[in-house]
Amino acid sequence: MPPAHTGASVTTGASTPSSPGSVDQDGEALSPGRPGYRRMSLALFAAGLATFALLYSTQALLPAISAGFGVTAGQASWTVSAATGALALFVLPLSALSERFGRTRMMICSMVVAVGVALLIPLAPNLEWLIGLRAVQGAAIAGIPASAMAYLAEEVKPKALVAAIGLFVAGNSIGGMSGRLVTGWAAQLWGWRAGLGAVALMSLACAVAFLVLLPRARFFRPASLNPRAVGRTVAGHLRDPLLLRLYGIGALFMTVFGAVYTVIGYRLVEEPFSLGQGVIGSIFLIYLVGTVSSAAAGQLVARTGRRGALYLAVTTTALGLLLSLSDSLAAILVGLILITAGFFAGHAVASSAVSRTAKTGRAQASALYQSAYYLGSSAGGTLGALAYHSAGWAATVGIALLAVLGVVSITLYGSHAARAERRLPVSAAAAR
Repeated sequence: MPPAHTGASVTTGASTPSSPGSVDQDGEALSPGRPGYRRMSLALFAAGLATFALLYSTQALLPAISAGFGVTAGQASWTVSAATGALALFVLPLSALSERFGRTRMMICSMVVAVGVALLIPLAPNLEWLIGLRAVQGAAIAGIPASAMAYLAEEVKPKALVAAIGLFVAGNSIGGMSGRLVTGWAAQLWGWRAGLGAVALMSLACAVAFLVLLPRARFFRPASLNPRAVGRTVAGHLRDPLLLRLYGIGALFMTVFGAVYTVIGYRLVEEPFSLGQGVIGSIFLIYLVGTVSSAAAGQLVARTGRRGALYLAVTTTALGLLLSLSDSLAAILVGLILITAGFFAGHAVASSAVSRTAKTGRAQASALYQSAYYLGSSAGGTLGALAYHSAGWAATVGIALLAVLGVVSITLYGSHAARAERRLPVSAAAAR
């Protein structure tokens, strides 16, 4: 692994916050039991909830959108892929702005714009307008996740970081679940436009809670907005083998998740299941499993190590994919539970490892992870829908299993590289 980047923020383009755990005039970094930790946790939980509720607001409604506009699954899937793709493109430049103007300011601006667009989306006159508005919304949302993780890395003590990020990811899972649940039942009662309006109002409430609860940043130090310096910081991250592996793992995990949850509604609305839109939305209650698995990721890493936790996550995900091939609704539900638990655990482990690995330019490091992660979501949603349209659910599962195999390969390579690094000092000593 290359040495950590050093130097002042004016030359690196990254902030150089006080070391977490150090003391300033306001006291120590946040940790469980200290003042402000609970407010911070609740605020970031609300932000995570709104992020996933908005980002995937059309996913549970894809069959209804297809019927409403008379389009195929692949065409309707772009209402999801446009948002995640725009997020992937904008997360890095917005994270650079957060280095200059602050994590909290970036998150607040992003939340306000994303919720404002959400209130307009139900009025989209056609699919093209819907996709366009969703792309704008995804770009706005891009300012939240990377800034949130950089904020946590700076404001929270290292020993509490995995748990804190796990709570943010848990907010993602509940947001994904509640957003789909609300849209599903509202759509069944009043149509898919009402479903999108309902999730917009829910996210507005989350945004208000976030603005009220979020503690001010105490350890952030602004950096000069120097594109060349930012480019050097990004290039340094992209030369770090461990960060590259973590980015690949995040992208592949999200490819699985995007493929499964973009397509599952189409499968369940058809024979032999013929489920209603509200019932399909209720299936996303399974996201509660992700809340538990992501929040428990810190304990899992403590017991098995990062690679052990990743192996457990991919094994769980693969078993869930295989179970989902059954024509039994019960087996499919169990499969979705396993897929969700494995995905959220793997995501929490990989994303927290990024924050701990990057010593400077944390916002850029997190942004690169988020970019890879949401590109994986866009690829998974689009490829999964095309595969389903061409050859059915088995083809979608095949795409997802290839992504799981990719995670296993990267993790095995990381284990091999770590063993080789440990042998180097021994070999050098023997040579002397």
